[in-house]
Amino acid sequence: MNTYNSTAKQYENALDFLYGHMNFEVKAQDRYMANKLDSTRPFRLMSALDNPHQQYPSIHIAGTKGKGSIAAICASVLREAGLRVGLYTSPHLQDFRERIRVLTPADADGRIPKLNFVQLMEEMKTAVAQVEDSTWFEIVSSLAFLHFARQQIDIAIIEVGLGGRLDSTNVVTPLVSVISSLSLDHTNFLGNTIEKIAYEKGGIIKPFVPVITAVQPPKAMERLESIARERNSPLTAVGLDWLYERKGQHRSYPQTICITKAPLTPLCPPNTCFPLALRGAHQLENSTIALAALAAVQPHFPSLTVDAVRDGFANVQWNGRLQQLQSDPIILTDGAHNADSVQKLTEALRDEFEYGRLHLIFAVSGDKNIAEMIDILFPMAASIIVTRSTHPRAAVPIVLAEQAAGYPVTAAENLEEALTAVLAMADKNDLICVTGSLFIVGDLLNILG
Repeated sequence: MNTYNSTAKQYENALDFLYGHMNFEVKAQDRYMANKLDSTRPFRLMSALDNPHQQYPSIHIAGTKGKGSIAAICASVLREAGLRVGLYTSPHLQDFRERIRVLTPADADGRIPKLNFVQLMEEMKTAVAQVEDSTWFEIVSSLAFLHFARQQIDIAIIEVGLGGRLDSTNVVTPLVSVISSLSLDHTNFLGNTIEKIAYEKGGIIKPFVPVITAVQPPKAMERLESIARERNSPLTAVGLDWLYERKGQHRSYPQTICITKAPLTPLCPPNTCFPLALRGAHQLENSTIALAALAAVQPHFPSLTVDAVRDGFANVQWNGRLQQLQSDPIILTDGAHNADSVQKLTEALRDEFEYGRLHLIFAVSGDKNIAEMIDILFPMAASIIVTRSTHPRAAVPIVLAEQAAGYPVTAAENLEEALTAVLAMADKNDLICVTGSLFIVGDLLNILG
C-alpha cells in the first residue's frame, strides 16, 4: 500500500473512532439533557492533554446567527495582518477537516492535514480513556485546541457549537467574548424564550474579559447586560457604540460598509469604508461586530492595521452563505435554517439579485419550526421542490409537502432528483435557490464539485 492510501485508510479509521462517541449534532434531542452533560468534562480532557488551549490567545464567538461569518471575517483580517490563525467552526459543509484550520499568509485554506489528524487522534485516545463518557464534540474541540498549540498559532478564533454556557469550547478564557444576533432556535435545548437563550449564550462571558454583542431584543439585552455587570466585563454593543451604513446601491457587489461611529481605535478612523466580499445586508452587522472584536485585541497585535482590515474584508470567503455557484440560470445556496435567517434570505433575494422567476429547493432539519420558515419564504417562489439532505436529522420530503399545502410544491426523494427537475423548468434568467440547512448546502457543493 502506498503512503497516500495508507494515510487515507488511517484517516478513515480515526474518523471511525471519533464517530463511535455520542454525537449531539446527529442526536440533537439529547444535546442539553442533564444526564448527558458534565461541565467539568471538557476541562478534564484539556488537563489530560496539558491544557493546550492556554498556550495562545483567542476570540470566542457565540450567537444564533452570524457567528460563523464573524469568525471567518476575523480570521481573514488577522491572516492579512501576517498572523498564524487557528479557526475552529462547525458544522462542516463538504470535508470534516474544514472545522479545524490554521490560516497563514501563505495558506488561505489551512484545513488540518489528514496525517496530523491521525497522529493527534492517537494522542486523544489516551486522554479519552481517562475521561469517561467524552462526547464527539468534546473530542473534536480538544483535538482542535491541541492542533493549534502544535502549530504554534498566534491567535485562535473559536466558534461555539451550540449554546455557550455548557459548550465544550467554553474552557477558553479569551481576549474578547463575542455574541452575535440572537433569535429563537434550538428551543428544545436552550429554552423557549429569548431571555433563556441569552442566558445560555451569555455563559461564555468571562470575568473582566470585554464583550462585544449585537443589539439584541430587549429581554435578551437585559440578560446579557446583567451577566456582564456581575462579571465586571465591559460590554460594547454594535448598533449603539458602533454604527455603520451601507454605501452605494443594494445590488452592488462587493458591497461597501462605512463605519459612522466607533470608539477610538487605529483600526477604524472616522468614516472609514471597506469593501466587503460577503453578500447580504445582514453581513454589515456581522462585519462591524468582527471589527469591534478585532479592535479589542489590536493592542496585542501591532501588525493589525486598517490596511489588514481592508484586505481581510475584501478577501473573506465563507461558503454556503448567499453563495452563487453559477449563472444562466443563477444557482444560489444559503444555509438559512430558522425563521429569522430565512427572513434575511428573502430580503437578500429581493434586494441583491435580478432574475425572472424564483425556484426553491428546500430541505430542513426535522426539529426546526418548519411552518414558520415556509410562511416566510414560499410566497416568493414560482415553484418549490422539497427534498432532504443526507443528514440523519433531515425532515421527510412528503411530510414537508403536506406542511406546504397551498403552495406550488412537489417532493423529491433526494437533491439530485430535485436539481434535475428544477433545471428542466428554469429559464436562463431565473434564480434557483437551495436552502433550509447547511447540510443541504454541503450536499449541493459536493454534487456540483
